[in-house]
Amino acid sequence: MATLRLEPMTDEQYLRYRERAEEDYAQNIAASGAMPLPEAQEKARQQYQELLPDGLATEGHRLWTAYDDADEVGMLWLHLEQKSDGLHAFGYDFEVREELRRQGYGRAIIEAAERLCREWGVVAIGLSVFGFNSGARALYEQMGFEVTAIRMAKRL
Repeated sequence: MATLRLEPMTDEQYLRYRERAEEDYAQNIAASGAMPLPEAQEKARQQYQELLPDGLATEGHRLWTAYDDADEVGMLWLHLEQKSDGLHAFGYDFEVREELRRQGYGRAIIEAAERLCREWGVVAIGLSVFGFNSGARALYEQMGFEVTAIRMAKRL
Protein backbone atom coordinates (compact mmCIF):
# COMPACT_ATOMS: atom_id res chain seq x y z
CA MET A 1 0.00 0.00 0.00
CA ALA A 2 1.28 3.45 -0.86
CA THR A 3 1.27 6.10 1.83
CA LEU A 4 -2.30 6.83 2.84
CA ARG A 5 -3.18 10.48 3.24
CA LEU A 6 -6.20 12.38 4.52
CA GLU A 7 -7.40 15.45 2.64
CA PRO A 8 -10.31 17.70 3.60
CA MET A 9 -13.51 16.44 2.00
CA THR A 10 -14.70 18.50 -0.96
CA ASP A 11 -18.26 19.79 -1.30
CA GLU A 12 -18.94 17.19 -3.99
CA GLN A 13 -17.58 14.37 -1.82
CA TYR A 14 -19.63 15.61 1.12
CA LEU A 15 -22.86 15.53 -0.91
CA ARG A 16 -22.11 11.96 -2.00
CA TYR A 17 -21.30 11.03 1.60
CA ARG A 18 -24.51 12.51 3.03
CA GLU A 19 -26.64 10.78 0.39
CA ARG A 20 -25.62 7.38 1.67
CA ALA A 21 -24.56 8.07 5.26
CA GLU A 22 -27.95 8.77 6.82
CA GLU A 23 -29.47 5.64 5.28
CA ASP A 24 -26.46 3.50 6.23
CA TYR A 25 -26.67 4.78 9.81
CA ALA A 26 -30.42 4.09 9.94
CA GLN A 27 -29.87 0.55 8.63
CA ASN A 28 -27.24 -0.03 11.33
CA ILE A 29 -29.49 1.31 14.08
CA ALA A 30 -32.27 -1.03 12.95
CA ALA A 31 -29.89 -3.99 12.53
CA SER A 32 -28.66 -3.44 16.09
CA GLY A 33 -32.21 -3.95 17.38
CA ALA A 34 -32.33 -0.49 18.94
CA MET A 35 -35.48 0.50 17.01
CA PRO A 36 -37.47 -0.34 13.89
CA LEU A 37 -36.26 1.04 10.55
CA PRO A 38 -38.80 3.89 10.17
CA GLU A 39 -37.86 5.33 13.58
CA ALA A 40 -34.17 4.70 12.85
CA GLN A 41 -34.44 6.66 9.59
CA GLU A 42 -36.00 9.61 11.40
CA LYS A 43 -33.37 9.45 14.17
CA ALA A 44 -30.55 9.35 11.61
CA ARG A 45 -31.97 12.32 9.70
CA GLN A 46 -32.34 14.36 12.91
CA GLN A 47 -28.88 13.50 14.21
CA TYR A 48 -27.11 14.41 10.99
CA GLN A 49 -29.03 17.70 10.84
CA GLU A 50 -28.15 18.49 14.48
CA LEU A 51 -24.49 17.46 14.20
CA LEU A 52 -23.72 19.00 10.80
CA PRO A 53 -26.17 21.91 10.39
CA ASP A 54 -23.64 23.77 8.23
CA GLY A 55 -22.25 20.70 6.44
CA LEU A 56 -18.50 20.86 6.00
CA ALA A 57 -18.47 24.35 7.55
CA THR A 58 -19.90 23.12 10.88
CA GLU A 59 -17.67 24.38 13.67
CA GLY A 60 -15.61 21.73 15.45
CA HIS A 61 -16.24 19.04 12.84
CA ARG A 62 -13.65 17.86 10.34
CA LEU A 63 -14.37 15.47 7.47
CA TRP A 64 -11.66 13.95 5.31
CA THR A 65 -11.37 11.71 2.32
CA ALA A 66 -8.65 9.06 2.58
CA TYR A 67 -6.49 8.49 -0.48
CA ASP A 68 -4.03 5.81 -1.55
CA ASP A 69 -2.15 7.69 -4.26
CA ALA A 70 -5.02 9.14 -6.37
CA ASP A 71 -7.61 6.55 -5.32
CA GLU A 72 -10.33 7.40 -2.79
CA VAL A 73 -10.28 4.54 -0.30
CA GLY A 74 -12.39 5.83 2.57
CA MET A 75 -13.41 8.70 4.81
CA LEU A 76 -13.17 9.98 8.37
CA TRP A 77 -15.31 12.39 10.41
CA LEU A 78 -13.97 13.76 13.70
CA HIS A 79 -15.47 16.22 16.14
CA LEU A 80 -13.04 18.22 18.27
CA GLU A 81 -14.09 19.54 21.66
CA GLN A 82 -12.19 21.31 24.42
CA LYS A 83 -12.80 19.77 27.85
CA SER A 84 -11.32 20.52 31.26
CA ASP A 85 -8.40 18.11 30.71
CA GLY A 86 -7.62 19.14 27.13
CA LEU A 87 -8.79 18.71 23.56
CA HIS A 88 -10.82 15.56 22.80
CA ALA A 89 -11.72 14.03 19.44
CA PHE A 90 -14.73 11.85 18.74
CA GLY A 91 -14.98 9.77 15.59
CA TYR A 92 -18.53 10.06 14.31
CA ASP A 93 -17.89 8.12 11.12
CA PHE A 94 -15.08 6.11 9.63
CA GLU A 95 -15.36 4.07 6.48
CA VAL A 96 -13.31 2.07 4.02
CA ARG A 97 -14.85 1.38 0.61
CA GLU A 98 -16.49 -2.02 0.82
CA GLU A 99 -14.44 -3.64 -1.94
CA LEU A 100 -11.20 -2.46 -0.27
CA ARG A 101 -11.87 -3.75 3.25
CA ARG A 102 -9.47 -6.13 4.98
CA GLN A 103 -6.48 -4.68 3.11
CA GLY A 104 -5.04 -2.48 5.86
CA TYR A 105 -6.80 0.75 4.94
CA GLY A 106 -8.82 0.91 8.16
CA ARG A 107 -5.67 0.66 10.26
CA ALA A 108 -3.95 3.25 8.02
CA ILE A 109 -6.84 5.73 8.36
CA ILE A 110 -6.83 5.36 12.15
CA GLU A 111 -3.05 5.86 12.24
CA ALA A 112 -3.37 8.99 10.07
CA ALA A 113 -6.11 10.32 12.35
CA GLU A 114 -3.95 9.67 15.41
CA ARG A 115 -1.04 11.59 13.83
CA LEU A 116 -3.30 14.58 13.15
CA CYS A 117 -4.74 14.44 16.65
CA ARG A 118 -1.28 14.33 18.25
CA GLU A 119 -0.26 17.38 16.16
CA TRP A 120 -3.32 19.25 17.48
CA GLY A 121 -2.65 18.22 21.09
CA VAL A 122 -5.68 15.94 21.39
CA VAL A 123 -5.56 13.98 24.66
CA ALA A 124 -8.10 11.25 23.79
CA ILE A 125 -10.05 9.89 20.83
CA GLY A 126 -13.45 8.29 21.33
CA LEU A 127 -15.79 6.45 19.01
CA SER A 128 -18.90 4.28 19.00
CA VAL A 129 -19.34 0.98 17.23
CA PHE A 130 -22.42 -1.17 16.81
CA GLY A 131 -22.19 -4.42 18.76
CA PHE A 132 -22.80 -6.59 15.69
CA ASN A 133 -19.83 -5.04 13.83
CA SER A 134 -17.27 -7.54 15.07
CA GLY A 135 -14.69 -6.67 12.41
CA ALA A 136 -14.62 -3.00 13.38
CA ARG A 137 -14.63 -3.84 17.09
CA ALA A 138 -11.63 -6.14 16.62
CA LEU A 139 -9.73 -3.47 14.67
CA TYR A 140 -10.43 -0.79 17.28
CA GLU A 141 -9.29 -3.10 20.09
CA GLN A 142 -6.10 -3.93 18.15
CA MET A 143 -5.49 -0.19 17.77
CA GLY A 144 -5.71 0.32 21.54
CA PHE A 145 -9.31 1.51 21.97
CA GLU A 146 -10.97 0.30 25.17
CA VAL A 147 -14.63 -0.28 25.96
CA THR A 148 -16.04 2.54 28.10
CA ALA A 149 -19.73 1.53 28.09
CA ILE A 150 -21.88 -1.29 26.79
CA ARG A 151 -25.54 -0.94 25.87
CA MET A 152 -27.46 -4.19 25.69
CA ALA A 153 -30.87 -5.30 24.40
CA LYS A 154 -32.80 -8.54 24.09
CA ARG A 155 -35.27 -9.20 21.27
CA LEU A 156 -38.47 -10.88 22.44
